[in-house]
Amino acid sequence: MNHSNKETTLPSSETDATAGSTEVLFELIDIKQGLQIGLMTLNREKSLNALSTTMCQLMSDKLTEWEQLDTLVAIVIHGAGERALCAGGDIRQLYSARQQWDGEGVAPPEAVDFFASEYHLDTQMHEYHKPIIIWGSGIVMGGGMGILSSSSHRIVTETTRAAMPEVNIGLFPDATGSWFLQRYPAKTGLFMGLTGADANANDALLCNLADFKASSQHFDKMLRCLCEADWHSALSESDTNSLSSTVSLRNKLHAVATNTLNQFSIESAKTVEFAPSNVAKFMPSIQRLMNYGGLEAIDAILQSDEKLKQFCPKCVDSEWFQAAVANYRYGCPVTKAITYEMYQRAHNLSLTEVMALETNVALHCVIYPDFSEGVRALLIDKDRNPQWSRSLAECLDSEGQAYIQGHFESLAAV
Repeated sequence: MNHSNKETTLPSSETDATAGSTEVLFELIDIKQGLQIGLMTLNREKSLNALSTTMCQLMSDKLTEWEQLDTLVAIVIHGAGERALCAGGDIRQLYSARQQWDGEGVAPPEAVDFFASEYHLDTQMHEYHKPIIIWGSGIVMGGGMGILSSSSHRIVTETTRAAMPEVNIGLFPDATGSWFLQRYPAKTGLFMGLTGADANANDALLCNLADFKASSQHFDKMLRCLCEADWHSALSESDTNSLSSTVSLRNKLHAVATNTLNQFSIESAKTVEFAPSNVAKFMPSIQRLMNYGGLEAIDAILQSDEKLKQFCPKCVDSEWFQAAVANYRYGCPVTKAITYEMYQRAHNLSLTEVMALETNVALHCVIYPDFSEGVRALLIDKDRNPQWSRSLAECLDSEGQAYIQGHFESLAAV
């Protein structure tokens, strides 16, 4: 077992090689009284641990297997290296599949498989009975935000940079983004979705995206605390032969994880300085902007330096806010219109309904031209000069609105 920033000797473990794949590493760590903790390592460090279809499927299969192990009390997920938990889905793979696909009005099979696998994994994690502890250090974007938000115990660090920057590539905040952005306070989730603005550790805590903060150097210390926790008491007091007892066991295991991580976090967070929350600083201005009117009114302010200065003088002097504005101006108009519409629609939807809607919209996005153009400009040719298919004004007139609403219609099967 070889972990970065290793400070202590961990209990014994065995590596579980699944189907010869090294994209995700699985380990069972033996702890006291015959119990175990499962460790998942996203292992594509060079691509910032971007999620592939295979990775989603491997993780899902292992979660199913580990949930049946009576001796396994919790699961820990982290990314290889120190730069990222996960920078999102493997967009290059989706782009390549789209370029080789000529099915009119039908999404490439690779895209269907990817989004189905990703959403199945997110759903499974949301509904999992055992604690899933995730180490959200470094870059956490797109699909990485999906698995972060779907975990029961979420830890961020001073290096955390969490965002949904899909506006840059003609997608929209998917991977359950329409669900968790609703849970940001004061409509800040809508702002973050439209602009792709970064969230630091204190932002993540404020926005209900994280539960604890710690030093990025203390992953092994955190793992050690979990290994030494009193999991046996939760198991010994439970009878798992009934539904109520199963729920009781779940709650007791989660309580052990919560208490352990809370104590760890208090001590770990003292050892490093955390940047203050940008969201907290600008929340009143963001809320006022998001409530200013429809997307057209919001856009008029974000596109004009003069109007923005009149609306929020202190925003002009903020590097964080200006970066968000620059990202918005660069971004795809169709994405902005979809993101705004999705935010309105998802307000009263269940998680299951949100996932079904997001899957359909995501497949539409892959078919339409802006996704390919956005990926080309940002990741392939890297000229950062995308030629978007429409202006925002063209998205908001009657014909443009029909085009946007078409993204929400059922898509033909492959």
